[in-house]
Amino acid sequence: MNDAVDLFLAQWARERPDLDTSPMGVVGRTNRLQQILGRGVSELLTEYDLERWEFDVLATLRRSGAPYQLTAKELVRMMMVGSAAMTNRVDRLVRRELVQRQADPASRRRVLVSLTGGGLDLVNRVVEGHVANEARLLEGLDTAERDQLAALMRKLLLSLGDTAPEEPRA
Repeated sequence: MNDAVDLFLAQWARERPDLDTSPMGVVGRTNRLQQILGRGVSELLTEYDLERWEFDVLATLRRSGAPYQLTAKELVRMMMVGSAAMTNRVDRLVRRELVQRQADPASRRRVLVSLTGGGLDLVNRVVEGHVANEARLLEGLDTAERDQLAALMRKLLLSLGDTAPEEPRA
């Protein structure tokens, strides 16, 4: 059975047999997976009235551990978005009463962003459904195949310079 990328590769092989288009197979499939998996994640989050970026902010705060707060700068670094985008995201989550801002008692120039009780309850509920949904999306692979795919993807990401941001302070 062929996937959509097989058709594209066959067309290129016919039109440009002089080119090794195998990299297109990997990148093309990665792009298609991102679209399909992203749609599957977004559909689940819609059930909780959340956008993907909202869940990302809430999940970042939740996985930081109690008291579920980070400085605005740490949030920017952990989520790899610009500070203006983060300000807008936090503003919207504050209006929804899912996060709150407060001055850092250790440094009044820093702002802490933390989950509210409602935000914590919501992210705890959503993450359970999110993990189950991702497992469903990957049902086509057994555990060993998922582990192998994850290892190969990690290797490629590291070769492209993608490294984990520094863990926020405790």
